[in-house]
Amino acid sequence: MSSTRPVFIAGQWREARNPVGTFQAVDPSTGQALEGSYPISGKEDVYEAITTAHQAAEVLSSTSPEQIAVFLEQFAELIEANRVALVESAHRETGLPKEPRLNSTELPRTSNQLRLGAQAAREGSWTNPVIDTKRNIRSYHAPLGAPVVVFGPNNFPFAFNAVAGGDFTAALVARNPVIAKANPGHPGTTRLLAELASQALQSVSLPAGTFQLLYHFPNELALELVSHPRIGATGFTGSRPAGLALKAAADRAGKPIYLELSSVNPIFILPGALEERLEALANEFATSCLMGTGQFCTNPGLVALPGGTQSETFVQRVAALFQEKAPGVLLNERTSTGLQESLKTLTAHGAELLTGGTPVEGQGFRFNNTLLRVSGEQFLHESEALQTEAFGPVSLFVVAENERQTVEIAHHLEGNLTGAIYSHTGSADETLYQSLEPVLRQRVGRLLNDKMPTGVEVSPAMQHGGPFPSTGHAGFTSVGIPASISRFTVLQSYDNVRPSRLPRELQDENPTHAWRLIDGTWTRDAIAAPQHA
Repeated sequence: MSSTRPVFIAGQWREARNPVGTFQAVDPSTGQALEGSYPISGKEDVYEAITTAHQAAEVLSSTSPEQIAVFLEQFAELIEANRVALVESAHRETGLPKEPRLNSTELPRTSNQLRLGAQAAREGSWTNPVIDTKRNIRSYHAPLGAPVVVFGPNNFPFAFNAVAGGDFTAALVARNPVIAKANPGHPGTTRLLAELASQALQSVSLPAGTFQLLYHFPNELALELVSHPRIGATGFTGSRPAGLALKAAADRAGKPIYLELSSVNPIFILPGALEERLEALANEFATSCLMGTGQFCTNPGLVALPGGTQSETFVQRVAALFQEKAPGVLLNERTSTGLQESLKTLTAHGAELLTGGTPVEGQGFRFNNTLLRVSGEQFLHESEALQTEAFGPVSLFVVAENERQTVEIAHHLEGNLTGAIYSHTGSADETLYQSLEPVLRQRVGRLLNDKMPTGVEVSPAMQHGGPFPSTGHAGFTSVGIPASISRFTVLQSYDNVRPSRLPRELQDENPTHAWRLIDGTWTRDAIAAPQHA
């Protein structure tokens, strides 16, 4: 029997102490357990990680941004140098294709995130310094002075990993230690990333508790962790029930927690767009919805269509494409059972199954590509149930009777990460667009025109967040530096504090060379010394 993999606590790889159990990763393409077991940590490991991270937090708060930047850059280099092993591990644990998904898309995105984090650490404008020289009041966004807990999701083994992903990067740029909780779906990949991160850590003068890795722990310990007095904040990407349970615990303790939960990412296809380019739209939609077996948080899970022959042709064309495309591999068995539960809810509230709707028999975890439809009237009667997320290769067509009902459908939408409107390239749909857009705009974090929402660019202008229940707070994003960093900071103000006692970011000389708002003007210049006669 294979040995249990070590955890990474206090700068050391060691055996878990008094674990409450073990688990194994599963190859979703075969349904077979993979070699190696991983500990389910008990209180001893969790509380040692908290203590170590708390000790590291004070050191990191005063650490040079250059040290953080060097760590992130060296980690990025190690990821790229070890891409073969990382891609192979992620492929076995998630079933996601090596090319182009893991090797050519997600891994480069991950190393790029780390390098962008390094740039932000050096440049320092994420601290948003504000200086009022007349009143001698100064403020900036400072480190929390406490650890950040990061829960990684199952569908992005690199880019959103608890070690190396966006939350990890943002927390460290803000100079906070990270307690990383691996996703049980890809513990081996997370372990490999943590080994590379620990190598990078050895080459810079950062404390041992800068980051730590636990693979799994009981639910009750997760609640204790996010609400612990020594924890500064939590970043979570995952299911709505799990996220809301963690949020309730964190809220009771007054601890910030940033959640990415569920989203159906509505698409509105207006009449002129269908008339103009129906075939292209059908192909574009099918490609987006079935990409990665539909296991994206930005997967288009609800499509509003105008009634009429064009829509019927569109529905038939998409159904044929779904039937032609071979079902892909799901991340795990739970994804398959979750799809069955979601479809049961959708059909019980009036959705008609057009194609798919069942698991694929045989080895591994696959689900037939699935389309449903419902009338606009029925959607308005059962809008809450008919927005149940089906995480996988599934989408629901909502067919509106008229333009008024199309806008009313938008009024009944919950908060989503994204929303898209496809319209005529000329002005044929402009009147409807102008009625629809203000309604949809308030219900999505990112609004798209004539573009599917599946891709999430690592851009400073990106909003990968949205109104509840897509996230816990519409004012924050988990993708996009520097905005994502602000989640793991605290706003601190200095009133008439002596110059020698100010943090570097607020000193007259501006040694960081960051952009600062001085007396209402953004500048990188130093504050000029007063002139005396």
